[in-house]
Amino acid sequence: MAGKKRNFETDAVRTQNERTPFREHSTPLYLTSSFVFEDAEQARALFADEVPGNIYTRFSNPNSTEFIEKLCLLEGTEDGIATASGMAAMYISMASLLKAGDHVLASRSVFGSTHQILNVIFPRFNIDYSYGDLSNPDSWEKLIRPNTKMIFVETPSNPALDIIDLEWLGKLADKHKLILNVDNCFATPYLQNPAQWGAHLVTHSATKFIDGQGRVIGGAVLGKKELIKEVRFFARHTGPSMSPFNAWVLSKSLETLAVRMEKHCANALELAQWLEKRSEVKYVKYPFLASHPQYALAKKQMRLGGGVVTFEINGGIDGGRRFLNSLKMISHSANLGDTRSIATHPASTTHSKLTDAEREAVGITPGLIRVSVGLENMHDVIADIEQAFSKT
Repeated sequence: MAGKKRNFETDAVRTQNERTPFREHSTPLYLTSSFVFEDAEQARALFADEVPGNIYTRFSNPNSTEFIEKLCLLEGTEDGIATASGMAAMYISMASLLKAGDHVLASRSVFGSTHQILNVIFPRFNIDYSYGDLSNPDSWEKLIRPNTKMIFVETPSNPALDIIDLEWLGKLADKHKLILNVDNCFATPYLQNPAQWGAHLVTHSATKFIDGQGRVIGGAVLGKKELIKEVRFFARHTGPSMSPFNAWVLSKSLETLAVRMEKHCANALELAQWLEKRSEVKYVKYPFLASHPQYALAKKQMRLGGGVVTFEINGGIDGGRRFLNSLKMISHSANLGDTRSIATHPASTTHSKLTDAEREAVGITPGLIRVSVGLENMHDVIADIEQAFSKT
């Protein structure tokens, strides 16, 4: 394979740490809090960052190193760091690079907890923010201030599934010398690579599709080496490190990411097309539906449409709750990206801390239902939704 670029699926399976003297085929777990030095000189060199190696699992561990090296290869980034959760990744990707007096320009449609970081936590440290309107991209440049340091977006967004033009954002960030930080959780590196379009940082909640089976929590920050150096320093001294066990699970999960995402996306498209024909539904949003407002853009920058479908059910908030209470097979949970299909009512759960006006501004209507489409046979998923419709 020398000199030839390997394919995504091969890199996901064949990237692993060097084997130990036991010659194991699968990477073992390194459940240790610390590591032994060969001598005093090696200890000095390790602490001085003169040589690679492990000191303490809060800093690095062979399992988290393998997970990140594999994820960087799949995303096309230079370096990265694993974190204890997705929200730890979102937080340190911003907090490690911002200081008092800085300003963040963010897409209005962001995850509820990300909104709380921008709206509640950062103002305590005199870090300001503005939200850009996706329906009016021309207005974004006017929102950039002399103290703007970073642009933060998620695409597709959670839960409205809005798509942002990453190529345009990359050029805007470069023009104003800003850090472009993209939450790639919904797409995963199999469907979309923000660094290809100019993103300087790519963040993940690995809890979702990367794990893919609802087992562990984790996150990752990937990107330019000089930026990750700052992120790593911040994380090393504040402690949001990923456990070796979770890193081991997530590294194994990456081996099946491609085949799982193909099935998630095929199932999601089938469900979206079926929902469009139902009288119980006001509208359906899915990036690879021709009716999606940014359909052409989604086709440009995504391999497939993703595993999440949203729709507005008749009857508003009460209709949404009756629908969820009528489901028999599909899980009612706040998670997504699982092998099992999951239905969520964002207005009363994941985005409940937002005001009515804030939810309306990002397209979270009272009857909005988010379905993370799993790997079940779609006849069974559709049958469950159909019987729930009959009771709503």
